[in-house]
Amino acid sequence: MAGETSTTEPLLAELNRRNSIDDISETLPKTTGYGTTEVKPRFTRKRLLIVGSVLMTELCERLTYYSVVANLILFCTSTLDISSTDAARINLVFSGSVFIIPIFGGYIADAFTGKYNAIFGSGLIYVIGLVLLPASAVDYKAWFGNQNDISTETRRGFFISSLVLIAIGTGGIKANVGPFGAQQVENLGPQAVQSFFNWFYWFINVGAIIAYSGVAAVQQDVGFDVGFLIPLISMIIALVIFVLNKSKYNTSPAGDSVLQDTIGVCWASKYKGFNNARNDNGGKYSNEMVDGVIAVLRILPVFLFVIMYWAIYSQMSTTFFLQSERMDIKVGSGNVPVAVLNIFDTIIIIVLIPIMESFVYPFLERIHRSPSHLQRMGIGMILAAMSVFVAGILEIYRKKDINIIGQTLAGDTFNASSISVFAQVPQFTLIGASEVFTSISGLEFAYSQAPDFMQGVCMGLFLATSGIGGYVAELILEIVVALTGSNPPDSWFPDEINDGKTEYLFFLLGILMLIDFVLFAIIAFFYKYRKLEKVEAEIPESTQDINCIINESVKTTTPQHVVIKYDNREQHLTTEM
Repeated sequence: MAGETSTTEPLLAELNRRNSIDDISETLPKTTGYGTTEVKPRFTRKRLLIVGSVLMTELCERLTYYSVVANLILFCTSTLDISSTDAARINLVFSGSVFIIPIFGGYIADAFTGKYNAIFGSGLIYVIGLVLLPASAVDYKAWFGNQNDISTETRRGFFISSLVLIAIGTGGIKANVGPFGAQQVENLGPQAVQSFFNWFYWFINVGAIIAYSGVAAVQQDVGFDVGFLIPLISMIIALVIFVLNKSKYNTSPAGDSVLQDTIGVCWASKYKGFNNARNDNGGKYSNEMVDGVIAVLRILPVFLFVIMYWAIYSQMSTTFFLQSERMDIKVGSGNVPVAVLNIFDTIIIIVLIPIMESFVYPFLERIHRSPSHLQRMGIGMILAAMSVFVAGILEIYRKKDINIIGQTLAGDTFNASSISVFAQVPQFTLIGASEVFTSISGLEFAYSQAPDFMQGVCMGLFLATSGIGGYVAELILEIVVALTGSNPPDSWFPDEINDGKTEYLFFLLGILMLIDFVLFAIIAFFYKYRKLEKVEAEIPESTQDINCIINESVKTTTPQHVVIKYDNREQHLTTEM
C-alpha cells in the first residue's frame, strides 16, 4: 500500500469508502470455547437489502430458465413433431450451451463491461429470446383470428432462435451474478461468502420448485402458449429488481482483457516455462498475472473430473423425464405434471442447505473435522452414481407392467407403467443431495482458489464443466446408439424406451461416474490449497480500527491467520476459505 496511514485511519481507504458506518459491527470477533476468535457476520438492513436484491434476481431468473426446460422434451414431441431421442439431444445441447457461454460472459465482464453491466445486458438478450418462445407455441388462429396457422417449420425456427438467445442471456448472467453477489459481502469475511453461496443456491432451488410444479402444470394442462408467457414475465421482474438497487451495489470497473492475457502467458511459456513470461525475465506480463495463470491451471484438473458429474445430472431433464412420461401420473382424480419430480431434487436442497449451514458444518468446524471443498465434492459424486443405479433398477421393474391403454400428455399418448411416477423420488432426491456437496462446494472452490482479477473467468470455467457435461452425455448417447442400434429390442436408447434396454444405459452411467470419482480422489489427494499466511497486527482501542484490520485481512487474495493482540492477550482469527 502506497503512503502511510495514521493510527486513526482505516488501513484500506477503498474498504472505508465501500462500507457504511452501519457495517462497522458486522464482523466483530467472538471468542469460541477453543480459545480462538470466530467471525460471525451480522448483516445490517442495508446489506440485507443489497444481498436480497441479488438473491431475488437469481430466483426469478432461475424460475425463468427452469420454466423453459421443465417440459422442453414434451413441447418438442407434442407441438413441434420431434422424436423423443432428438428432443433429448436438443435438451442436452441447449443445457450444455447454457453453461459453456459463461466462459465468455465472465471474460466480457472482467475485461470490458464489469459484472453489473454484463448481467443487465445479458438480461435484455434473455428477454428477446423469451418473446420468441411463446411465438413458437401460440395458436395463431385462436389468439389473433388468423385464417391460417403458421407451419411447423416456422415454429421450429422461432423455437431454435429462442433457445439460442436464451442460452446467450442466461450464460452471461450465470457467470457473473454469483461473484457479483459475493462481492457485496466479501469484506465481511469468508464465512459471509460461504453463507452467501449457500443461500444463493437455496434461492435458485426455490425458483426451480415454482417452475417444476406450478409453471410445468400450466404448460401441460393449459397450454404451452400461456405456459411460456410466465417465464417472460418472471425475467422482466428479475431485471426490475436488479436495476432498482443499482446505486447501492459495490461494483468494480472492468480491467484488462484477462482471458487474452491468460492465453498470452500460456503462449509465452510454451517452450521455456512461465518464468519466461515474467517482465522480470524479459517477458511482457507482470508477476501477478503469471501467478494468476498458474493458479487457474492448478484448478483445471479438478474441473476436468467434475464434467462426468454433470453428465449424470443432465439425466434429470432427459432420460429421467422420458421415464416419467411412461409412469402413472395420476393422483386421486387428477394428474401431476411430468416435470414435478424435479421438485424432489430441489426440496432436498432447500432442506439440506440450512441444516448443513447452521448445524453440520459449524459442528464439524468446532471439532476440527471440517471437510475440505474437494472432500465435499467427492461425496456428491458418489450420491450421483447411486442415483442412476436406482434409476436403472426402477426401469427394470417399470417395464414389467406396461398399461397398453396409456395416458395422454399435452396431446401425446404414452403406454405407461402402472407404477406411480413418485417411485422416481429416490433418484431425484439423490441428485439433489449430491448438488449440495458437489455443486455448491465447487462454486466456493472456484471462487476461493481464483485470483481476484480472474474470478469471473474461473467461475465461468466451473460453470462450463456443466455445459461440457451435457455434451458428454450427448456423446455417450451417440456412442450407445452406434453400438447397440436404434431399433428395439436390443437398443439401449430407442425412440420408444418401453421397447429397449435403457436400464443398461443407466448402469453404464453409474459405472463411469464411479471411475471418474476414483480419478477425482487422486487429484484431490495431491491438490495443494493456496497457502495460509500469518499476519500480526496491533489493534488500537477504536472499534472501527479493529474492524478495518480484520476486514483488510479477509479482503486479501490469500487466506490469512491473524493474531490479534489486545489488552496484552492474543486471540487467533482464521480467515481461510
